[in-house]
Amino acid sequence: MKNPNDSFIRGRIRSLKFAFKGTWLLLTTEDSIKAQVFIGIIATILGFYFDISNTEWMLQFLAIGMVLVAESVNTAIEEIADFIHPDFHIKIGLIKDIAAGAPTFAAIISLIIAGFIYIPKINLLF
Repeated sequence: MKNPNDSFIRGRIRSLKFAFKGTWLLLTTEDSIKAQVFIGIIATILGFYFDISNTEWMLQFLAIGMVLVAESVNTAIEEIADFIHPDFHIKIGLIKDIAAGAPTFAAIISLIIAGFIYIPKINLLF
């Protein structure tokens, strides 16, 4: 909540504090984020191993970021839905299923990007 006594700079610092708190909560409590971060670390290691170009690094980090953002938004939507209606409800289930589609799209696109980056490099090994 915004504090009316905060200056512009103090308000931004408070916002950053909340953002880092949310990031920490995601990383320490959500298995899906932990899995995506692990996959991102593996992709980063592969990037060093295959010595990918600057453009490939940019695309890879954009893809990793896209998946993490989609997974984070999905988690927030699921938390809101569970808070609003903790018991099973068909509409809440529909909302949660649709929200789960976002990280699925992001993951599929990131796999396609990974294919463009790594398949040619793996083919050069054989």
